[in-house]
Amino acid sequence: MAKPNHIELPSGDGIPILYEDRSVLAIDKPAGWMLAPDNWQNTGRNLHNVLMDGLRHGDFWARSRQLKFLRYVHRLDAETSGILVLAKSSGALRALSALFETRKVEKLYLAVVHGVPKQNEWSCNLKLGPLQGARGKMKVDCAGKAAETSFHVIQSVRGNTLIEARPVTGRTHQIRVHLSACGHPVVGDSLYGTSEERCDSLGLRAVSLSYSDPFTRRQVRIQALADEFCKRFGFELGTRGKNT
Repeated sequence: MAKPNHIELPSGDGIPILYEDRSVLAIDKPAGWMLAPDNWQNTGRNLHNVLMDGLRHGDFWARSRQLKFLRYVHRLDAETSGILVLAKSSGALRALSALFETRKVEKLYLAVVHGVPKQNEWSCNLKLGPLQGARGKMKVDCAGKAAETSFHVIQSVRGNTLIEARPVTGRTHQIRVHLSACGHPVVGDSLYGTSEERCDSLGLRAVSLSYSDPFTRRQVRIQALADEFCKRFGFELGTRGKNT
């Protein structure tokens, strides 16, 4: 039975499958979909619930793979698009989760930010903690948990800048808080930017992820397309390094 290269949503839209092996199914998560426990019912755009419904109902994308189990290994913010790794068994979930928890997964994001940074490369090591009274929102907190992100400027256009972000740790909203603290909030970020920002156009995308397979020791590298994301914000990857 031929396996489809996408997961069909109830709306008819498809989520591309970027990579698959015996343990993993990696998808290109669209912006606007939240990952939440299956008892969280406050939104119709709960990706976890949609995936679980697909398994229970035997949707073709799941039936063709004989999937009985599927669970996200890590999280992406609701408005962040890009690579999301799903485990195909409870054993794979435990092993892959351990890789993320021990920082053995290399992650690369593209971020579009306001302004032009003074440095082409820098790291941010500000600790992060929850903001009291604002559920789900984080802040720089000297008593918080350690967090580290490195940044590299790719291109600046009309007062905005395209940046590579490499998080070493995996704190909630880490890239967004660190960039805001550096004076360059992500475009479209209403939480850490300005109140006028639109959340449906967040300039943040997970484009690359690599790790050593915990079972085969083979190096795995997963990549998501970036051209459409860059063009949406006025950037061309082919002109990397050119400032206008």
